[in-house]
Parts: sequence; structure tokens; C-alpha cells
Amino acid sequence: MTHPSFAALKPRLDAAVEAPDVAAVASGVKEALQDTLRCGGLALPAAITAPRPDTYARRLLHADEQGRYTVVVMTWGPGQRTALHDHAGIWCVECVVDGEMEVTQYDLEQVQGGLFRFAAQQTIRASRGAAGCLIPPFEYHTLANALPDRASVTLHVYGGNMDHCHAFEPDGDGGYRRVRRDLSYHS
Repeated sequence: MTHPSFAALKPRLDAAVEAPDVAAVASGVKEALQDTLRCGGLALPAAITAPRPDTYARRLLHADEQGRYTVVVMTWGPGQRTALHDHAGIWCVECVVDGEMEVTQYDLEQVQGGLFRFAAQQTIRASRGAAGCLIPPFEYHTLANALPDRASVTLHVYGGNMDHCHAFEPDGDGGYRRVRRDLSYHS
């Protein structure tokens, strides 16, 4: 499945995922996304970017025929955010298409008896064209719409089909319990 607005970006992503190592892949994908947005080359239809009142929306834009990557559009209504989560060992490049996002990265400091301890690192406010790479084991973060009065839209390129992740729920004592979350797409 390839959406018409994605057609110009697809060859660049196909080339980027052929790089010899995951850091080079992520760098190439990031560059392709930023170049495309800088040139105004990604026009997403309203049906793909419409917010949902109950949760942020995940919509599949493209699934690589060889299974090397998927491209997901996420729309964030005011106040919508993720829990602290990982990407289940899959690399990802995330890019802001519209609006502003707040991104906080976390370092995993300890795992003991099923309890995870994290240290919050930098929090950034990212606007259109800003992109970042998550390469395991550096994959723990939260995302939130930074705008109080309108939606924000992000594009995520995953190194495969990310059908689940792990959310980390606070245990009340400074630690977190890991919970598997199966992921699906909204229509």
C-alpha cells in the first residue's frame, strides 16, 4: 500500500534502508524526511491527519513490500500524550509534520525484580521538520502535543512492523512496571 502523497519520498526511504548499519539507516531516513518537509513535498490528506477525541491516532501510510520498514502518521489532539514507552527493539525515526511536540528521552538505569528505574534526560520542543532517531537500546521516551489549542502531526518510520511496544507504568515508589501494549491502526 502506497499513498499518492508518499510516492516522492518512497525511493529515498528505500535507498536509506539499504545502508550497512542501523545508525546509517536512521541517519539516511532522517535526512530524507527533513529534506522532503523542507521542500514541501509531503501533502497528507485530512483523512490521515484528523485527530481523534479519545486518543492520539495511528494511521498506516506505507508498508514496505519487503518488510524493511513501515511509515505511520500520528495525529495528536490537544493534551494527548504517550506513556513512557519503548519501541520493542525496533529502530525508529520520528519527524514533526505539523504543530509542535514535546519529546522527553529516558535512560534505563536499573532493572531489578521486574521493576524498571529510569532517569529523565533532555526534554525538547520540536516543531515542523524536526526529527529524531531512536536506536535500541536508546529507545525510551514520551511524546506529547505541545499545543494547547490544536492538533500536531508526526511521521514515524519504523524498522519493520511495530505491532507492539512496552509501556512503563509507575509503581508509586519511583520505579515502573513493564506492560506489553499491542498496537493497531485507526481508520
